[in-house]
Amino acid sequence: MKTKLLLTALATFAGFAATPSQAEDFDGPYIGVQAGWNRAEVANATIESQPVDAEASRDALVLGGYVGYNYKINDRLVIGAEAGFSGAFDDEIRAQSDGAAITIDPRYSFDLTARAGYLVNDKTLIYVRGGYANSRVRTALVTDDATTRVSDNLDGWLVGGGVERALTDNVSARLEYRYTDFGNNGGQFDQHQALVGISYNF
Repeated sequence: MKTKLLLTALATFAGFAATPSQAEDFDGPYIGVQAGWNRAEVANATIESQPVDAEASRDALVLGGYVGYNYKINDRLVIGAEAGFSGAFDDEIRAQSDGAAITIDPRYSFDLTARAGYLVNDKTLIYVRGGYANSRVRTALVTDDATTRVSDNLDGWLVGGGVERALTDNVSARLEYRYTDFGNNGGQFDQHQALVGISYNF
């Protein structure tokens, strides 16, 4: 009798384990981390009264995290909102300002965006995003007489797009390109990013 009960329990457990999960992909809250390439470009900009009168750029590694929410409108359409935070390494931009040396050091950035996507199949989402971005930037102006350091928060906007693939019931991976414009303070301060992200979907 005990053997029969044990076999029945094992068979029930095996059947449960073999049953595919009915969790809905791309619907609900998620959290993730991302990393990738960052290129910042500055030209004819003014950061906290410090003019940059030359073009300069810098490539760097960027790391960050994000949290968001997906809402599945129907079988194919997904919309959502996301908040992100990131920082780059060794990303100081060096240029000239009226004959003096100027260093522009983006400290960190955060963004608030909306996302809209289309499910090409049950596991693969292609999407576009757009929204608000903000970057904390420290500028150092070096002359023969002194070094002046100032910090400023730059407001801007970003657009981007990518593809996300569900790897398991709770884990997905994404590849994304983003363009951010921080030139609202005058001049050009652009950012290009290619990012890879891993998300945990609740």
